[in-house]
Amino acid sequence: MATADPLHTLLTQPRCALGVFVPAGLHQPTAERRHLDQLAQAGADLFEVGLAAEHAGLDGPVIRAAYERALRRGHVLDRTLSAVEHAARLRPTVVMTYWEPVSRHGPENLAHLFADAGAVGVMVVDLPAHQETSWHETAQDAGLHGPRLIPRTAPDTDLPAAVTHASGWLYAPASTAPTGYRGPLDIPALAAFTQRLHAASPLPVVSGVGISTPDLAARVAPLVDAVVIGTPIAHALLTDPGQAPALTAAFNRALNPRPLTETRA
Repeated sequence: MATADPLHTLLTQPRCALGVFVPAGLHQPTAERRHLDQLAQAGADLFEVGLAAEHAGLDGPVIRAAYERALRRGHVLDRTLSAVEHAARLRPTVVMTYWEPVSRHGPENLAHLFADAGAVGVMVVDLPAHQETSWHETAQDAGLHGPRLIPRTAPDTDLPAAVTHASGWLYAPASTAPTGYRGPLDIPALAAFTQRLHAASPLPVVSGVGISTPDLAARVAPLVDAVVIGTPIAHALLTDPGQAPALTAAFNRALNPRPLTETRA
């Protein structure tokens, strides 16, 4: 994978980037495209588009509910490809999903479909260990990055193997809880974990899960190359899509505060 690709360029700039997770298929395509436009204008630097899975074991109730709605609406893959195609015109876009839909649709088929739609990568959050090499080769052949989620519990001895097949980024969960966690974050523990990841790999480090407020995003930002917000946006898209851009803008301001203007008496 060439180093001058849009994802690499974004994640190696001096400031912390803002990623926004959007579950695909919640709304009609016209509305979904409008939502993506608004989120980009509000400050999203990259998109993670979620391909719905029936058993989203790492996700909390909000994202599971979003996936369930998408599955009820049907045509999940077609709707996700449509969302990716539009999102990729706006910002670098990575697909987030589970191994079950990848296996069901066929890894090679799915990788090429998403690559053709403009995605820069696909992250399979529960990628089975015995599929790591095969999936890495499949993604690479399609011209996709294969970001990897690294559990906080991974011992140092396991990190070299865990990061071997990763590309694009390493995902360091800010919390060990499922997505949607709204409690405090152990910032020192996350700092130590990101240091371990940087020691194990030159890849950028991205964090999400439990970054529920702009204040928490500002505290995590110095540790990583991008912060991803998921549940707050998914909840807004499920209940009141008009709130999603304002939420995105608030997180963007937290990551990119304006310098105070000096005043003279």
